[in-house]
Amino acid sequence: LVGGGPGDPDLITVRGRRLLAEADVVIADRLGPRDLLAELPPHVEVVDAAKIPYGRAMAQEAINEALITHARAGKSVVRLKGGDPFVFGRGMEEA
Repeated sequence: LVGGGPGDPDLITVRGRRLLAEADVVIADRLGPRDLLAELPPHVEVVDAAKIPYGRAMAQEAINEALITHARAGKSVVRLKGGDPFVFGRGMEEA
């Protein structure tokens, strides 16, 4: 579970950037810095969880299931969220 910080990709933690670079799958919200997704290697599968208020969004159960399914398949999975996922999101549920 990686928080993208306040929006500037230079402000993500060093560990968060390393985990993204090592990921096989990234499940990202629209609030996660899009520039970070552009830096991913071409083999990385990006799953768009959207989370658009009053709009398109992947159901929380589907997000949780995708995290589990990919991890059980032996893949390195990163859940990329905007801001601090434990303050502004459902970090405890997804961790």
